[in-house]
Amino acid sequence: MAKGPRVIITLECTEARKLGKSPSRYSTTKNKKNTPDRLEKMKYNPFMRKHTLHKEIK
Repeated sequence: MAKGPRVIITLECTEARKLGKSPSRYSTTKNKKNTPDRLEKMKYNPFMRKHTLHKEIK
């Protein structure tokens, strides 16, 4: 069977890393064909208690 275009990625908080706090991480999937660039989303960080920018990491 052929593999699909979807891959599992991890999103990590960028603002927490700058402040030295523990970063929140989310796991999600993306379609590599439609979004070849790294994904960026605003997600909730429970450690900082606000929505922050999360970027895709390896």
